[in-house]
Order: sequence, then structure tokens, then C-alpha cells
Amino acid sequence: MNRAFSRKKDKTWMHTPEALSKHYIPYNAKFLGSTEVEQPKGTEVVRDAVRKLKFARHIKKSEGQKIPKVELQISIYGVKILEPKTKEVQHNCQLHRISFCADDKTDKRIFTFICKDSESNKHLCYVFDSEKCAEEITLTIGQAFDLAYRKFLESGGKDVETRKQIAGLQKRIQDLETENMELKNKVQDLENQLRITQVSTPPAGSVTPKSPSTDIFDMIPFSPVSHQSSIPTHNGMQPPPVPSRSNEIKRDLFGAEPFDPFNCGAGDFPPDIQSKLDEMQEGFKMGLTLEGTVFCLDPLDSRC
Repeated sequence: MNRAFSRKKDKTWMHTPEALSKHYIPYNAKFLGSTEVEQPKGTEVVRDAVRKLKFARHIKKSEGQKIPKVELQISIYGVKILEPKTKEVQHNCQLHRISFCADDKTDKRIFTFICKDSESNKHLCYVFDSEKCAEEITLTIGQAFDLAYRKFLESGGKDVETRKQIAGLQKRIQDLETENMELKNKVQDLENQLRITQVSTPPAGSVTPKSPSTDIFDMIPFSPVSHQSSIPTHNGMQPPPVPSRSNEIKRDLFGAEPFDPFNCGAGDFPPDIQSKLDEMQEGFKMGLTLEGTVFCLDPLDSRC
């Protein structure tokens, strides 16, 4: 699909771009609930979800429970579901995770959308009962999706491949710095071995090695030469060189590995800007389908 979204019939958007970009459009509705679905799109998928949630609400209504009221705030940043009085956010559905949106063409009240959960990655179908404005809410979500997709392309979307190239260059620089550090450590090891050889080898013609002089406390004076120089040789063999630490993982003073967003494999990518852009690109590429359908197929479903 080339376009960011598809719909059965083209209709004029209901709000100005500024209203959805700088602010949000509020709607009041009753929240029938959400349920997991197997597919991200499809009329039959949402129809089964609506039937399931309606049946559950009929049972709760017979027990004296009322359908909770919510406030929807729609903008280019997503669809927020809030408690009307406290304004507590119950759900925050980002637009690039919404793949399907439909409204009931019979009574103009029921509308639903499918959103991929950010934590479980499961597809959830949210169902609402509005006061004769289901189609308007559906179109508003579609307009917000369209604006968000355009904004994504204008800002970060076009830079996804460029960011990947930068990440590759950063990785190359890191590899070169590691290689340079390993060479420095090898040079240091050779210098240490040279110092040990110079200190441990006795002068020509000497039979007994001269004991090191001591201070008034019978202590060997401190020498800036490596401590390896004071270790005597055994059977004419030099002590083993100091092992190189170049292969050890560098850690900070808290023992943790320093975070480098540009030095991560594909399997362990942290939740940074790059992975967020990839996720948004995938979501917008799938697109949003707007569709009008019939949910109330029998008298039992005619009222919630």
C-alpha cells in the first residue's frame, strides 16, 4: 500500500491540521473494553470483538454495573483514553500502532480500532459507544494518522537510512579505537619486559648479585620501576609478562558497561531513538484502514 491509510470512500477531513498538531480533539464515549485479536486488520476481526465485548457488557449490566465513561483525546501523538473527571490516562495508543479503525453505519454509535500493544506486542481491539458521532471519531483518527505520517516523513523518517549509515561509521571508529588500545598495551608489555631484563641481569664479571639497599627501617626504598623488577628469576627464567587487559570489557566506576547506542547488534538493540524510528517506520508502512461496517446484526446487539 503506497498511501499511509486507506478508506472506502474519500471524505473531507473534519478538523484543521493545527487543531490536531498543536492541540487535541476531545470526544466523550462509553468504553466497552478491549480484547485481544489475532489479526491487525479485518472487518470480521473487529465484528467478532464487538460481539464478544457487547455480550460481556450485557452480563455486567444485568449485575447492575454501568458502562464506564471515558474521554478520548485525539492528536498526531496518538489516541489517549482518560477518566473524564480525574483526567487519569488509562490507555495511550500511538498512531503508528493503530492499523484498523471502523464505525457502525447502522446507529452511528459503535466504533472500534485495533492497536498493537507496546509491551506485549499483541493486537488489541478497543470498542466504544459514542453519541451518534462514531463516524466523526473514526475520520478524526484517520486525519491524525495522515498528519502524523507526513510529520514523520518530514522529520525523522527520511533519516532512518542515514542514521543506520552513521551507526555503521560509529561502529568502525569504535573498532579502530579498540585496535589502537590493544597495540598500546602490547607496546607497554614489551617495555615492561625490557625493564625486567635490564634490572635482573647482573653486571659482567659479577658472581653474587648485590642485595638492594635498605633504609633505617630495613625497608627497600620505593622505585618507580614496575614491581616486577624486584621479583627474582628462577633457574634463569624471566617471570611471565603482565597479561594484557585489552580483551576485557571496559566498565565504569559502578561496574556497568558504558552505554553506546551506536555499538549494538541487531539482536540486542536498546530502546533508543534509532529503534523507535524503525518501529514507527514499520507501523506507518502497514498503514491505517478506515472502514464503515455493520456491527449490530441482531436485536440483542441493538443496544448496549
